[in-house]
Amino acid sequence: MASSSGNDDDLTIPRAAINKMIKETLPNVRVANDARELVVNCCTEFIHLISSEANEICNKSEKKTISPEHVIQALESLGFGSYISEVKEVLQECKTVALKRRKASSRLENLGIPEEELLRQQQELFAKARQQQAELAQQEWLQMQQAAQQAQLAAASASASNQAGSSQDEEEDDDI
Repeated sequence: MASSSGNDDDLTIPRAAINKMIKETLPNVRVANDARELVVNCCTEFIHLISSEANEICNKSEKKTISPEHVIQALESLGFGSYISEVKEVLQECKTVALKRRKASSRLENLGIPEEELLRQQQELFAKARQQQAELAQQEWLQMQQAAQQAQLAAASASASNQAGSSQDEEEDDDI
């Protein structure tokens, strides 16, 4: 990668992210470490190239913030027009996710309940759930105890009837 300044080398995509993308894209292919390093460098250079071009387009339109439209124009001017439809799809997905997040957070804010009160209610619900769980566990324990007692009584009853049966057998043997 050709760097204009020394600290550009520090600006790379995390290797873990690249490894994950490679595994998802090519699940049954082994990729050598130097090939992975090359992919990281290519991705970094591509991002640098697109962002630099988008920055120039942004400056020409006298804006201070690079917008998605600037990135799309940069892709077109650099000869990557074939990526634009996919980029627009991803942009739409990102906007949808961001909108859902904003709606979710505003729903919480629109409740009109202070965060402290929500936290108190949550703790109350947790305590109630723990209490119900403890009661359920106690009921299960009592049922197990009752079943054990019934089993002991049944065993004692069976033992007593076996002893009674064997003593009758002995009396019958004495009669013979």
